[in-house]
Amino acid sequence: MTDNEKALTVIKTLQAAEREQAEAALSMLNGLVGLVQGDGAQPLEIEEARSSTFMAICEIGKALHRRQPADQLWAPAIAAAERWKSLLR
Repeated sequence: MTDNEKALTVIKTLQAAEREQAEAALSMLNGLVGLVQGDGAQPLEIEEARSSTFMAICEIGKALHRRQPADQLWAPAIAAAERWKSLLR
């Protein structure tokens, strides 16, 4: 899977997970971890965008795990993933 495909998968999964109950959403987010882990082979700007996406997903996961509100966390995570994808073109 290319990095562009990974970023697109992350975006689509985030959008779908946002509509799910906490347990299902958390399971979906856990499936993204491998997709957003980097190997440092990309230019710094792309790695920073990927890292921001990873951290945003972690914040949502942490909130869901603690049964805290995550409503305000989805949009920034999706935006981070979209920025990452836009840099891969």
